Amino acid sequence: MTTTTTTAFPLAFDTTPSPARRAEAEREAILADPGFGKHFTDHMVSIAYSVEEGWHDAVVKPYGPLVLDPAAAVLHYAQEIFEGLKAYRWADGSVWAFRPEANAERLQRSARRLALPELPESAFVAAIEHLVEIDRDWVPSAPETSLYLRPFMIASEAFLGVRPAQGVDFHVIASPAGAYFPGGVAPVSIWLSEDWSRAGRGGMGAAKTGGNYAASLLPQAEAYERGCQQVLFLDSEEQTWVEELGGMNVFFVYRDGRVVTPALGTILEGITRSSVIRLAQERGHEVEERRFSIAEWREGVESGDIVEAFACGTAAVITPIGRLKAADFEIGAPDAEPGALTMSLRDELTGIQYGRRPDHHGWMHRLA
Repeated sequence: MTTTTTTAFPLAFDTTPSPARRAEAEREAILADPGFGKHFTDHMVSIAYSVEEGWHDAVVKPYGPLVLDPAAAVLHYAQEIFEGLKAYRWADGSVWAFRPEANAERLQRSARRLALPELPESAFVAAIEHLVEIDRDWVPSAPETSLYLRPFMIASEAFLGVRPAQGVDFHVIASPAGAYFPGGVAPVSIWLSEDWSRAGRGGMGAAKTGGNYAASLLPQAEAYERGCQQVLFLDSEEQTWVEELGGMNVFFVYRDGRVVTPALGTILEGITRSSVIRLAQERGHEVEERRFSIAEWREGVESGDIVEAFACGTAAVITPIGRLKAADFEIGAPDAEPGALTMSLRDELTGIQYGRRPDHHGWMHRLA
């Protein structure tokens, strides 16, 4: 065992290299067609928490199964949160992450909502740095590919009483990801869910927790049945106001240059979302974060006032929306052309992430 210490976090990260690392030929075969979330690197990171010791036992170890007591709180009361970010290989071979500090801050906000301990930002960043350093050969170099990083926190205490768990584990795993649009960026079709809600006022909609995604799976399956790639949710009280897709935030571009996105509250504060807002404002666009009704979308498209719609998130970065399909109406067309601002913002953002454009905001963080 070797031990390395990071000055950013007071704990030493003990490192145990995997004795079963994949051979170069096997790894390269996977990287040639990684898909998404199907293959995982040779190592993972774990940090333990207890009320008595706080955060402790930070380790980089071989990737493998977790050992949980059947009474672990996460299995019974769903005390679980996670994050998603990517490591990008630049042309010079270096590896960078996009705004990992923002992911760390969002994990802390999610932890507060789920009554979990807050992991220090420095520990979060150090964890992904250590994992990428040891598994840097798993970062693909083909265009639009990346290494997807999945930090997550679970309540591991074996106790069936209904209270916040006093024993928690934080882990980071990594998975090579292929290009989201291997054949080029194409508009997606969206199904409007009018029977199901993702979150409600005072609920967990603003936290990145598995329960929100579980709530989206049934309506997402309905979307697939109707020939759509994503599902759109409305507010749970009035079924009037646009919230977000199953895993992405949405934006609308008006003919006069205004850009509108639903206000925060019951939706997840996307890091790509905040970055898009910043880039659009710097171009001189007025960006409105406000309530936006499904009727305004319909009427805006019919009148020609709304000229583009797109979704954004970590996986796809920015995705043009071609069609919204509902039980009794339809907006747009599946073969619609992506909007000019949509594609320009996507090109700018991916250019920053892959090192093709200057990073004037200090968003990129070198990992290896």
